Amino acid sequence: MARKRVQFSRKNKAIQSESLEFGKLNIIVFAIGLLFIAVGFLTLSKGDTVLAPILLVLGYCALIPAAIIIKGKQESVGD
Repeated sequence: MARKRVQFSRKNKAIQSESLEFGKLNIIVFAIGLLFIAVGFLTLSKGDTVLAPILLVLGYCALIPAAIIIKGKQESVGD
């Protein structure tokens, strides 16, 4: 039996690579998320059961996904 070859166009590759670019804002929000997570685990190790879960949920469920989703300013190619 013959195998079917799947060909991807260059346009699809350009769209995929373009959608995963991280800008300065993405990196800053990601770093803040990591900081929240680190401080959350630190406070959890100290025994705080009120502040630690709040910091961890904010880091994992809000800031890290926001850093991935946020799109920065688009640079104009023609001008």
